[in-house]
Amino acid sequence: MHDGDLLDDDYPVLVLVDDEGIEHQFELLAELEIEENFYRVLIPLEEEDEDECEVVILKVVYDEEGAEFLSDIEDEEEWEMVADAWQELVDSEGI
Repeated sequence: MHDGDLLDDDYPVLVLVDDEGIEHQFELLAELEIEENFYRVLIPLEEEDEDECEVVILKVVYDEEGAEFLSDIEDEEEWEMVADAWQELVDSEGI
């Protein structure tokens, strides 16, 4: 059903620009493939308290020109499916 790639200890940093044009830095923790869709699990770098840090899961989408974007997951069922896949990966890897 899904494949998960948990990246090594040296997580790549992604810079995402929000709707207001503000840049935010995230570490890319994992990439998931579920039902031919790709998702990225990110953690914000700006968080002061790492114990309270929430992961962010975004869907990889493409525009008409084929440029890659990361989008919020709007569908609740899709969100649950991806969150469950991430939890399985966390449990199996002992994160």
